[in-house]
Amino acid sequence: MKLTKKHIALTIVMIIAVVMTFVSAGSAAEPFERLLDRWTKSREYVDREDGISRLDIRATYYSAEFVEAYVQKEADANLWTEQETDDYKYKFLQALHLDEMIPIQIYFNNNGPTMHLGPFDTMVKLMVKNKSYKPVDYDKRFNFAFQGEREGLVYFPRYDEKTGKDLLEGVKTVTLELRGAISPSFTNGNNIRFQWDIANDDPSKLYRGTTAARIETDRLIKRLENLRKDKEAEDARLKAIEDEINTIQQRLDELANVQ
Repeated sequence: MKLTKKHIALTIVMIIAVVMTFVSAGSAAEPFERLLDRWTKSREYVDREDGISRLDIRATYYSAEFVEAYVQKEADANLWTEQETDDYKYKFLQALHLDEMIPIQIYFNNNGPTMHLGPFDTMVKLMVKNKSYKPVDYDKRFNFAFQGEREGLVYFPRYDEKTGKDLLEGVKTVTLELRGAISPSFTNGNNIRFQWDIANDDPSKLYRGTTAARIETDRLIKRLENLRKDKEAEDARLKAIEDEINTIQQRLDELANVQ
């Protein structure tokens, strides 16, 4: 089976729906269900006045365990070869940017008042060691008012912008917080929190073998391209300095001859 970028994109968009199917599949899916209990958190709200309107929210943290299990599930379901599985994993990790960011999938099912979440990066944050971090990127569909279902990925920084240090090093838990303003009629203005135990999460496990080699190759090629651009800029700057030196020296020689 040939893997395309469209296939990868659709996989990421629909991952919540797929894994929830596994949750409801019974005892055969129980190991995966237990895994989901660790990495998918949910909240349900019912309108106090009519008792019918509902708001369901789910958030899935893309841990190494979750990603590895999902890739293997897809491989088993599609009877992929080892090479096809590696190709899928490589493209999946590229789409997630897991080596640079912390991706979290957020899902809303709103059959109550229209929700207004834009700009979404002011509505959500990630708490790490009592510090909060805004998204560096997110699915822009969250910016538009909606009823019904909406889901997408939200990306938070994995490294400190100034020091380059891994923000999750030595961290036991992280908390995703949504402002109660996303739907005051349901939340009563109270913020919504989802917390995960990430003490044993190790994303580096995903970057081993052929997948790691391909990803590192991509990174080095990108780095090489940037260095070449830097070299071209420095060469142009050096030439400008040399031209100015020659111009000044030429003028000094002319003045010396006048004297």
